[in-house]
Amino acid sequence: MSFQNLLIENKGRIQYIIINRESKLNALNKDTLAELHTAFNDAFNNAEVGGIIITGAGQKAFVAGADISEFVALDAAGGHQLAQLGQTTVFNLIENGNKPVIAAINGFALGGGLELAMACHIRIASDNAKMGLPEVTLGLIPGYGGTQRLPQLVGKGKAFEMIMTADMITAAEARQYGLINHVTEQDELLAKSEEILNKILLRAPLAIASAITAVNAGLQNGIKGFETEIAEFGKCFGTDDFKEGVSAFLEKRKPAFKGE
Repeated sequence: MSFQNLLIENKGRIQYIIINRESKLNALNKDTLAELHTAFNDAFNNAEVGGIIITGAGQKAFVAGADISEFVALDAAGGHQLAQLGQTTVFNLIENGNKPVIAAINGFALGGGLELAMACHIRIASDNAKMGLPEVTLGLIPGYGGTQRLPQLVGKGKAFEMIMTADMITAAEARQYGLINHVTEQDELLAKSEEILNKILLRAPLAIASAITAVNAGLQNGIKGFETEIAEFGKCFGTDDFKEGVSAFLEKRKPAFKGE
């Protein structure tokens, strides 16, 4: 499928989803969110795709926020619908997907852009990146999961500070606070992202999917996370990948996982 606001590139089992609105600093408008929904659905259901790297076109911005011009005509009901639709069809979809998603943050990640990155499983930023949630400067709060995912990553106190002051932080600060996993130079960002994702792709795909489910359950449902972990752990024992992994370990060889 062809997209107006996204570029899709495949490199082996890695699929790149590139937000291609460079002149708008890759801001998220309704059409882009709809295309992201389709692109991630396709990737999660494509057996040839093992994992996804999402980034923004150019070197200035990952995603500099939502397209504020689309907010002007909305009332309270419209704002509610906007947040609910985005959460359900894009941000929660990414977080709960069955394949690893890495955000390669190549510049500004503000508002909805930082929320998009936080929905991904791993975040890597170039050293020129700046991150923040500036919604209160517009009389709003984050609406795509920012008030929930940021405290999980940086703690309640730092999340309150970032949200209420609307201040941006640097990539180095974000790494210190636990918001991102790694900082690289700009020209090494994608190579580092591929390095980590290729390592993940050596592991059992069904086990990776179960790990995503179990980790998310603990963050979303409290004590039920333990129950989910037990259930997903048990499911792994019924896979061919488990048998292959144990056989390879006992035979002192590298496993050849098939995602079965």
